[in-house]
Amino acid sequence: MVAEKHLLKMVTRRVDLRSDTVTKPTETMRAAMAAAEVDDDVLGNDPTAFRLEKEMAAIAGKEAALFVPSGTMGNLISVLVHCDIRGSEVILGDNSHIHIYENGGIATIGGVHPRPVKNNPDGTMDIDSIVSAIRDPKGELVYPTTRLICLENTHGNTGGRVLSVEYTDKVGEIAKKHGLKLHIDGARIFNAAVALGVPVSRLVQAADSVSVCLSKGLGAPVGTVIVGSESFIKKARRLRKTLGGGMRQVGVLCAAAFVAVQENVGKLEADHKNAKFLADGLHKIKGLFVDVASVETNIIFIDIEEGSKMTAEKLCKNLEEHGIVVMKESSSRIRIVLHHQISYDDVKFTLSCFQNALNGVSVENGN
Repeated sequence: MVAEKHLLKMVTRRVDLRSDTVTKPTETMRAAMAAAEVDDDVLGNDPTAFRLEKEMAAIAGKEAALFVPSGTMGNLISVLVHCDIRGSEVILGDNSHIHIYENGGIATIGGVHPRPVKNNPDGTMDIDSIVSAIRDPKGELVYPTTRLICLENTHGNTGGRVLSVEYTDKVGEIAKKHGLKLHIDGARIFNAAVALGVPVSRLVQAADSVSVCLSKGLGAPVGTVIVGSESFIKKARRLRKTLGGGMRQVGVLCAAAFVAVQENVGKLEADHKNAKFLADGLHKIKGLFVDVASVETNIIFIDIEEGSKMTAEKLCKNLEEHGIVVMKESSSRIRIVLHHQISYDDVKFTLSCFQNALNGVSVENGN
C-alpha cells in the first residue's frame, strides 16, 4: 500500500493509450450538454436527438438515422432488422468485432447464425470466399438462409486497416446480385474516410445500413448512430425499445455527440500522423516489431520479438510506472490507440518510455 501511494506521487503525467474510447468530454461538449434542449426521445420528441440524427443521415447519404447507446447495440439492431426471420445467416469476418466481441448477441438474442469468412491481414474478406459462403436457396431444407453480409471499416483487429471504396462497392454488388443486404460496422468510419480522402457518404454508398460510433475517435462520451432507409430506421427504433435502448431525454448525450461530429473529425488526420510517427519509432527499438506499413489510421500493434527477455505484462507494468497506459493483447503483443487528447508531445514521451523499458534509457515522468 505504501509503495502504491509512493508510485501515485511519482506519476504526475498520464498518457492513456488503451483505446480511443477513453477520451473525456471537452469543455465545449459539457457546455452543450448543460444547455441542451430536450424532450422524450422514446415518444419521438427530443429536438437535440433529432438534430443529431438528421446531421448523421446527411453525412452518410442515407434517408434516416437513430441514436443508440452503443456500437454493440447498433450492430445488433442492424443485423436483427435485416435478418428478421430466425434461422437467417449473416456472412462476416472471422476476426470482426461483431463475431468476437459482442457476446454472440446476433445468435443468442436474434437466432441469427454467423457464417464466418477468413479476414485477410488488411481486414477484407476474399470476394470469392464471400460468394462461396452464400447458401444455395435449393438447400433451404437443411441450411440457414443467407440474408446479410457485414463488413467492418476500419477493421480493428487488423490494426485499423481501411476498406476501400472499390472493395466495398464490389461486396455491395454481390449482395444485390444475390438479394442480400449489406451492413457496415462503421465504428471508425470517419477514420477510414479521412485516411482515404473521401466523404463518408461515398464510402458507405453500397451499404443498406451503417453503425457509426461517436465515442471512439470523435470523442463523444456516449453513443452510436445507425443510418439507413426510413423503413429500416422505423424497425430499428422499435428494436431499440425492445432491447432497453430508449433513453428519454437523450438530447443531453446527443448534444455532446453533435459537438464531436462538428469539431473532432478534423482532428483525426493528426491522430493518424501521430500513430505513424510512433509506429516508426517503436519499430526502430531493438526487441520490438511493428508492421509500420499496416498503420493506416490510429491503431498500432506492437510485437515483442521472440527471444527477448521482455514480456508484454512486464512491459505494460514498466510503462505504467511512468504514466503510460496501454492494452496487453497477449504475452507478446501490445495494442496502442491514438485519439485527439493525445498530443504530439505525449507521443514523443511515450516513445522515450518504451526506449527506457527496452534499452534502459532514463526517463522522468512529466518530462
